Amino acid sequence: MNKDPYQYFRIEARELLEGLSQGVLHLERYGASPEQTVRLLRLAHTLKGAARVVRQNAISECAHAIEDELAPFRAGDAPLEREPIQRLLKLVDEIGGLIGQLDPAPKAEAAVSGPAPAGARPPAEEPLDSVRLPIGELDVLHATAAEAGIKLRSLRRASVALASAVRLAGTLAGRLAVRPNESQAAIDDGAGGLAEELRDSLHRLQRETVGGLESAERELGNVSEKIGEARLLPASMLFTTLERATRDAADALGKQVTFECVGADQRLDAHVLRALRDALLHLVRNAVAHGIETAAERRAGRKPEAGRVRLVVSRQGPRAVVRCEDDGRGIDLSAVRRAAVQRGLVSERAAADLSMDDAVRLLFRGGVTTARTVSPVAGRGIGLDIVRATVARLKGEVELRSEPGRGTAIELTVPISMQSLAVLEVEVGGNAVSIPLHAVRRTLRIAESAIARSPSGDAVLDGDLVLPFAPLALLFHWALPVHRQGHAWSAVVVQTVEGLLALGVDRLLGIAEAVLRPMPPLAPAVPLVAGAALDGTGNPQPVLDPAALFGAMQAVRSQGGRPSPPALRPILVVDDSLTTRMLEQSILESAGYTVELATSGEEALEKARLGQYAMIVVDVEMPGMDGFAVIQHLQQDPVLRAVPAMLVTSRNAAEDRRRGEQVGARAYIVKGEFDEGVFLRTIRGLIGRDVP
Repeated sequence: MNKDPYQYFRIEARELLEGLSQGVLHLERYGASPEQTVRLLRLAHTLKGAARVVRQNAISECAHAIEDELAPFRAGDAPLEREPIQRLLKLVDEIGGLIGQLDPAPKAEAAVSGPAPAGARPPAEEPLDSVRLPIGELDVLHATAAEAGIKLRSLRRASVALASAVRLAGTLAGRLAVRPNESQAAIDDGAGGLAEELRDSLHRLQRETVGGLESAERELGNVSEKIGEARLLPASMLFTTLERATRDAADALGKQVTFECVGADQRLDAHVLRALRDALLHLVRNAVAHGIETAAERRAGRKPEAGRVRLVVSRQGPRAVVRCEDDGRGIDLSAVRRAAVQRGLVSERAAADLSMDDAVRLLFRGGVTTARTVSPVAGRGIGLDIVRATVARLKGEVELRSEPGRGTAIELTVPISMQSLAVLEVEVGGNAVSIPLHAVRRTLRIAESAIARSPSGDAVLDGDLVLPFAPLALLFHWALPVHRQGHAWSAVVVQTVEGLLALGVDRLLGIAEAVLRPMPPLAPAVPLVAGAALDGTGNPQPVLDPAALFGAMQAVRSQGGRPSPPALRPILVVDDSLTTRMLEQSILESAGYTVELATSGEEALEKARLGQYAMIVVDVEMPGMDGFAVIQHLQQDPVLRAVPAMLVTSRNAAEDRRRGEQVGARAYIVKGEFDEGVFLRTIRGLIGRDVP
């Protein structure tokens, strides 16, 4: 049984309402024509019939009223006046509100979007939450997925050959084992044939597996690409709402304004479009309220009486550029200075020195408005603050340019999609970290001697540019490995809003396509991290937020580019899981400990022999050397046996606990029963002192 009886009606009704709203604005701009009027009558009639089917009489009556309003224009000879347009738009708004009441549950708006501006009544919310695919696109997806399935079935056949090769290898190993009653010659006679057969089986398996994997990977990549394209919606879905908001703001303020839009066919992710809609509503209303002059002012300035608000959507690689511009008065610098003084943000003396760039920064902070009075359209000083916050949430950039008497242009640069992005993968302290490729300008190789040290922080020379430099590990508050210090760096030059900077990394891993996901629930919040991408083994790896890098770099440089000296010897955390490492590191650092990390047992032993640790926390199940073996090796070292070691593992069997005790573990904590308080108390008890 369908628990939401209006699900499909809402989708259809909002699409019909979008067409009606767009058509009414077209009538107002270009006048009535028989063809356009008939089209609107058909939309209203279809909506009326659909509403009657689901017994929504109020919507049906409003649609019928729209038909009555449109009927006089059917012949194309009735004069088009302002009052009928106003009545039609009011009916469209009323239907939009009635459809909104049919939602199964009210949708919580993101806090960043702020209050909905008056007059901004988007009539089509649901199209931004759903995608309709043409049959042809679905056919392509189905065919590509079928091809991938065929390739995977061939891999299943290859697995049979693999099983045969494994059996042959077992038989061969048995033949090669010398038994007391067998001669070496007899063993060699049988083993030669088996070895030849095993080699042939492995060659066949290699050919089938490599070819099948490459083909399946290619086909699945095509499926992923097609699905990603199918999720994108045209920017035109915003244009009617924005044109309506512009018109309503101009009407409320008694101004004449035309709305132009370019780039209707540019496609963006639905989540990006939804967030942009809220920001752009504020921008077009600000353009009308603060930018466009009255008709009398424009005549005095030798401008057309009707002002212009223009929206241009374009694409730059994986980024969309949305530009909102007007031909109004531009930013009044003196008015911003007065408003800043009135708000107590700057002194009168400092206000006199405010540049246009300073004024723009104040406006984006929020709370500063040049409007003389508060109106339903403007006056609270929150519009640009909401725009800034929205763009930051989308991991984008915003830029404002203004010329007195000529107008203002605000450019928003955001990802096409919040789901998939190209990244540069780098290795930092044994961890794989991804940097969004759009922010990467180039890579460098830097000798330690080429790093300029100064009280204000480290820097490197890139051509004629002096770039601030810091190891990326320090931005994450990870200690630099002892063997790393003094060696040459691979550096990534990253573009941030504040400028270029250079990040030192251990090595470059290559370019990849990442599907951005939220960080795991147990992972601590890290300002530098925009999300996570899964690596080849399914473990999450952090994806950096370029917008947060400059602040983190400044914090490191203020400490001379070096971590603060620890009050206690560091704790070494050893785990191959990124989530577990970050969780344990966050807990320990919040309690005041210094933490170093290792991703394998072999790396842990190397670090333990080079450094001095207060304690070592080890996972059991790791590739290569497991945790039991790590502690066993530590106990065999006359110096390291004094360092307490604790096992933190998902294994809860009694024999595992006994084995931990036997190899010398001082404590044993099960991940499934993990408790932060118990973890810290155990650490403090083993180290023998509390954190200062």
